Amino acid sequence: MEKSHDTFTDLARGTPVWFTLSARVLPLGLLAQFLSAGSALFRDQTLWGLHGAIGGALSVPVLALLAGAVLIHRLRGFDWWAGLICLLYVTQIVLAAGSNPLPLSLHPMNGALLLTASLFLLAKVERRRAQPLPERILS
Repeated sequence: MEKSHDTFTDLARGTPVWFTLSARVLPLGLLAQFLSAGSALFRDQTLWGLHGAIGGALSVPVLALLAGAVLIHRLRGFDWWAGLICLLYVTQIVLAAGSNPLPLSLHPMNGALLLTASLFLLAKVERRRAQPLPERILS
């Protein structure tokens, strides 16, 4: 029997809609973070509030991805990426809360790492969804 990647476990049971939606929403939210921060820096200072609100709201898809990967057996292949995303998200909050300029300057770099990790996870989720369903064996 051919071995398949962990993310292809139990394909017949599918990928939960909320897990797929969380994987899709996270990169879009992170893009909105970059756009609101850029606009706040160069145009409208009032957009910092929007930047913070979006950042807080992104905790929902981050936690949903982590919970799905840890609690649902067929999604265990995503646990490493979901854990990394959660770690980067917590780091992002800690960096934003700091008053020291050096850690605060790492905030955009960590945001870029978070966006990259979320895009990798999304690609893996979409790859799982694109796999053909296994044929049922009738007995």
